[in-house]
Amino acid sequence: MNISKISWKLVGLLILLAFTAFFFIPVIWVVFATTKTDHQLTSTSPFTIESIHTFTAAWKALFGFDNGIMTSWLKNSAIYSFGGVALAAFAAVPAGYGLALTRFIGRRTLLGITLITMIMPATALVLPLFLEMNSVHLTDTPWSVILPFSFFPFGVYLCYIFFSSTIPKDLLSAARVDGCNEWGVFRHLALPLARPVVALVAFFAFVADWNNYYLPFVMLSDNNKLPVQVGLEYLISSTAAFNPGNPGSGTELVKRPELALAVLVAISVVAIVFLFAQRTLVKGLLAGATKE
Repeated sequence: MNISKISWKLVGLLILLAFTAFFFIPVIWVVFATTKTDHQLTSTSPFTIESIHTFTAAWKALFGFDNGIMTSWLKNSAIYSFGGVALAAFAAVPAGYGLALTRFIGRRTLLGITLITMIMPATALVLPLFLEMNSVHLTDTPWSVILPFSFFPFGVYLCYIFFSSTIPKDLLSAARVDGCNEWGVFRHLALPLARPVVALVAFFAFVADWNNYYLPFVMLSDNNKLPVQVGLEYLISSTAAFNPGNPGSGTELVKRPELALAVLVAISVVAIVFLFAQRTLVKGLLAGATKE
């Protein structure tokens, strides 16, 4: 019996290691690719470090490309993401509180609509959002990206679960008996207790906004206003492999090591945010696991 349990644990461990390798090997390859020239990428082992000088040259070339447009893309991504996160948290927390702790006509309908919207693919909403932004003349502006980012039904559902399962209703009732109005109950009691789930909503919203490609791609036409995820596609179209003509003819603008470095920079931002927010995220994930 013990041998059987050990065997199943080994099988489970091997499966986990296989999934870990599946997700991490491409990232490791991207890190090593920044130290290689175009020729070395195709002629040497994919998991070797060739030259730090190649990395520094790729860094200088990448951030000097089109007069530092990569820096502009990163700044745009930060503006769109943090702006969307602020609006998403501002809308999701009160909405979750209202759905969880108040009773009004249409409450179940709103909750059902929230759940249906949450499981819909985001790309299905891009065309209606574009038509809406175009009707108010906001396309090709930062608001055409930030405002749709503020619509985060998953954050509403997280707050709903938290408030309905964690906040002691007797505590809120006692505050109302003492003369506190509903806004005061939310502001002075519910909101301070909801800090873990607010951080959780902010993190998930930030990851979704930072990695969003299709919405900014449709809304924005000016290259200087693009976020980094859409900018990566522009860099891909500028590599030698995607340009007509022979290598060295002057048609290529970005080399493959520079493209790999751009990908690494784009994903490093989310990794850094996760490392700094890890402890808060664990609290937020466990916050709704307790009973009243």
